[in-house]
This record gives sequence, structure tokens and C-alpha cells, in this order.
Amino acid sequence: MVLDGGRCGIGIESTILDLSGDTPRLLRPGGVPAEAIEAELGPLAPPPVGVQISPRAPGLLRRHYAPGRALRLNARTVGGDEALLAFGPEVPGTAHSLTFNLSPSGNLVEAAGNLFAMLRALDEAPGYSAIAVVPIPDQGLGRAINDRLRRAAAPADDDWNDDRGPAAPCVLPDQEDVHQAD
Repeated sequence: MVLDGGRCGIGIESTILDLSGDTPRLLRPGGVPAEAIEAELGPLAPPPVGVQISPRAPGLLRRHYAPGRALRLNARTVGGDEALLAFGPEVPGTAHSLTFNLSPSGNLVEAAGNLFAMLRALDEAPGYSAIAVVPIPDQGLGRAINDRLRRAAAPADDDWNDDRGPAAPCVLPDQEDVHQAD
């Protein structure tokens, strides 16, 4: 059974903190940006580097919400067999590509709200073998968006979990926000 409460305000899952030590540690960026947490709690402990540990909370798997098609992150061009997940007013040439823009105005809250629905729609669209994703600013809510995209793009040979598909259900925004080039 799937309980659908409609579109959520932010669209990205929760921020996960580890509060078991002396200094809070950000385990996964989410709807509450690290900057807002640091304003309340002070500096966060840096993430462990080069240490692979079992996930301590849901959503910390290396591969999560992964589409069936390959994702190419930080794309500046679009291949002929790629659909495009764009962000902001400047969209790479898309003469023959299906293009969904997370936020034509460059609004990270809007982009987070559209992420999973648009990723799913591009994954299900016929005629493409991959999805190119333009760079998303790595600040504020953009860190959470990039985190989800990196997890979605991770190789399927991950030994922590089975392949995970995009979150469901997803609701696309109004069609005026979606562009398909002729």
C-alpha cells in the first residue's frame, strides 16, 4: 500500500544528524541545510574521510533511488541518446532531447520539490539510454540535491544494498514547467 499525501513542500528527505558524540555530525544533508543547523548548534563535525561503515540510518546507502538508466552528473552538453535534467535559465543544447528543468529560475527549493518526479519521468521516457544532469549549486539545499543525485548515479555493484528505484509516488509539476525540444 502506498499512502500519497501529495506534493511536499521541500521534496527532499530529512537531514540526518549524529548526536551521539560531543559535536553533532551531519550524516546526510536534507531539507534543513547545514548552515541552518550550524546557526543553532554551532560548527558540525566533519564527515569521516575514507572510512566505509555500515549505514546508521535509512537513506545512507551508497546507491539509493537509482533510476534504471545511467546518470551523467555535472553535464555541460547532452548526448544524442540522453534525456536532460536541467537547472536554471541556461540549458545546454537540447535539439533532440527530452528536457525537464528542476527550476527554470534557479530556485533550489523548487528544484528539490521536483527532483524525484522528474528523475522518474526521464527514466521512464522511451528512446533514451541515459540521463544527463546539469550542475546543481553545492550550497544550502543544493547539497542535499547533489547528495541524492550522487546516490542515484552510484554503480549498481554496491555491496551494501540491492538496486533502489526512484521514490514513488511522484507528481510532476504543471506541464508549463516541462520542455520537450522538437
